[in-house]
Amino acid sequence: MGRTFNKVAVLKGGISSEREVSLRSGAAIAQGLRDGGYDVFEIDIVAKDFSLPEWIEAVFIALHGEFGEDGEIQQLLSDKNIPFTGSGAASCRVSFDKVLTRNCLQENGVSVPRGELIEESAERTIDFPLVVKPPREGSSVGCHIVSDAAHWVAAFSDAAGYSGQALVEEYIPGRELTVGIVDGEVLPVVEIKPAAEWYDFEAKYVTGDTEYIVPAVLEKDMAARLQ
Repeated sequence: MGRTFNKVAVLKGGISSEREVSLRSGAAIAQGLRDGGYDVFEIDIVAKDFSLPEWIEAVFIALHGEFGEDGEIQQLLSDKNIPFTGSGAASCRVSFDKVLTRNCLQENGVSVPRGELIEESAERTIDFPLVVKPPREGSSVGCHIVSDAAHWVAAFSDAAGYSGQALVEEYIPGRELTVGIVDGEVLPVVEIKPAAEWYDFEAKYVTGDTEYIVPAVLEKDMAARLQ
C-alpha cells in the first residue's frame, strides 16, 4: 500500500483502567512512526473533551479500553472525517463488549462457551472451574479463572466491581491461538505461551517471559480453519 499520510497524531493514555499500558504502547508507536519518517504529534488523552491540531492528516489510536476500543473515539473521529487506524465504530462497539461479541459469534454459527451475565454472586449457575470477567474491560483486567467455591466470591467481586455486572463462562482448557487481519490480509496463526498459568495482565505487560510462536505449530488444515 502506498503512503497516504505524513502528519499523524498518536492518541495515548486515556481514561480507562489500562491508561498506563496505553502510555507505554503509544510512546513505542510514536517512536516507530518517527523512525519511519512520519511527522508525529503525541496527545495524552485525559478526558473525552480534547482537540486535534488542524494540520493533522490522520490519527493512530493507541488508546486501550473505554474511549479507546469501545467505538466512541472511532465515532468521534468518523464524524469529523478524520482517518484513523483500526476498525470502525460499529465493529469496536461489538468487539469491546463481551456479551455483544458472544451474541454476534453465535448468530454467525461460531461456538462459544456456556455463559451468563450476573449481578449477584449467588446468581451463578455454571459449575467450577469457570472464568469470571468484567463484560467491558480489556487486557484481562478483572478476569479470573476460578477452580472452587473458596475463591469465587472474591473473584466475582473484583470482576463485577467495574460495572456492577460480571460475565461468567465455563472454563475450557486449551492452547492460546490468535490470528491478526491487516487491511483484509489474514496473517499467520500465532500461539501465545505464557510462563504462568494463563495469559493474564502480568503475562501481557509485566513479566516479559511470554513466548509468541509464529507461525504456530499446527496441522495445515487446522491452521487454515483458524485463518
